[in-house]
Amino acid sequence: MSEINSSNQSLNKILDKLGINSAKEKFAPRETKDQLGQEDFLKLMTTQLQNQDPFAPVDNADFIAQMAQFSTVTGITSMDQTMKSVSEQLSEMRIASTTQLMGHSVLVPGKIARADKKGVISGVVDLPQTASNLSIIFENSDGEVLHQDTLGTQKPGLVGFEWKDLPQEIIESSKPVIIRAFTGNNGENGELSTQVFAHVSGTSKTDNGVMLEVEDYGSIDPSQVVRFKN
Repeated sequence: MSEINSSNQSLNKILDKLGINSAKEKFAPRETKDQLGQEDFLKLMTTQLQNQDPFAPVDNADFIAQMAQFSTVTGITSMDQTMKSVSEQLSEMRIASTTQLMGHSVLVPGKIARADKKGVISGVVDLPQTASNLSIIFENSDGEVLHQDTLGTQKPGLVGFEWKDLPQEIIESSKPVIIRAFTGNNGENGELSTQVFAHVSGTSKTDNGVMLEVEDYGSIDPSQVVRFKN
């Protein structure tokens, strides 16, 4: 009986070296893996070297190629971990920088504006070409003209405007003002697109990153903000 047990033990050792499970283990539940790791790769290579044909060993070029593949996998894994760490740090920095804009005003495309802390409404007009007579009209929600500025001839590009002497009732009520920009006499050349400074009331985190919550305009991507002021 001892000889049989000794033979079984020797057989099991050989099967273990070859990576072949015994009949008893064959039907035992095994943990499945979706992919091979570094440890699995080393085991496979060691088993291959231990069980290679001594009369036809692994070619040096093949062995070096396998080692190079192992090094490449190790490098990619390390790089992936590094990139994840950098991504997390950038996300934290973006949250911190975005939070600093809370309470400030940012320039966003639109026509709805409110008085800022200094009681001023300001923004810019994007002129596609030279304007002979640029006019900015400020209206209430009913379409009544509250104020009008004539800026005269302007070159193409962004042209700034502001309304400083707002009536106290508009400042205190914080009612929205509609801004309309025209060129030519009586707006004969059509209405232009405008950008206004709007108040940042908070921030929110979404699947796309951190977003600015801007009054009257909802969620705005911080990357779209080109100007801001106190």
